[in-house]
Amino acid sequence: TYTELGSGFQIAMKDLEIRGAGDLLGADQSGFINDMGFDTYQKILKEAIKELEANEFKDFFKDKPKETFKVETQLDTDFEIMFPTDFIEAASERLKLYKELSEISNEEELEIFKNKLTDRFGKIPLETENLLKSVRLKWLAERLGFEKLVIKKGKMLAFFVSDASSSYFDSEVFQKILQFIQHHPSCCQIVEKNINDTKKTYLKFENTKSIDEAIRILNSL
Repeated sequence: TYTELGSGFQIAMKDLEIRGAGDLLGADQSGFINDMGFDTYQKILKEAIKELEANEFKDFFKDKPKETFKVETQLDTDFEIMFPTDFIEAASERLKLYKELSEISNEEELEIFKNKLTDRFGKIPLETENLLKSVRLKWLAERLGFEKLVIKKGKMLAFFVSDASSSYFDSEVFQKILQFIQHHPSCCQIVEKNINDTKKTYLKFENTKSIDEAIRILNSL
């Protein structure tokens, strides 16, 4: 896979994922990183450091500039969003394309990806169209600070950030959403509910019967 000049870093990273990073204070090559993947390990480590900064070492970091919020949205829907097997037969190819799609960060790259799919596999089926649209939907949700979107049975629930101390709730984005709710009370309702012993706050939108409609709603906020 890695044959080009300068591919040593990718090879090293792959080796790290396969064998684990080992014991930080010794020479063992049997860490648990292998089980979760290096990217996930980095994410967990970063979250743990942030938690220490906010609690045990908060006095030490009190003068540190406040971070702007960053949200990674989870999408849960009953729409079919995928590469169907009759569109792309090889499982390895589908997995490769899912990974490539997950790394796309802007509209131009998404359009190039879509054109490449058409060139290689032909007309794009509805399930894959929805998959591509779901990427746009997640971008919108992340900019608006929604931690999770649930679109099922014609309704959409947009969950706010769980951490009540997050800088998100002081942001201009959140204030604009509150103003939208005040001026359009019939469009959605704000709900507070205990889910698995955790207080969750979310917006509830009726008549969300397509990914396109969900995108239209979030664009209006």
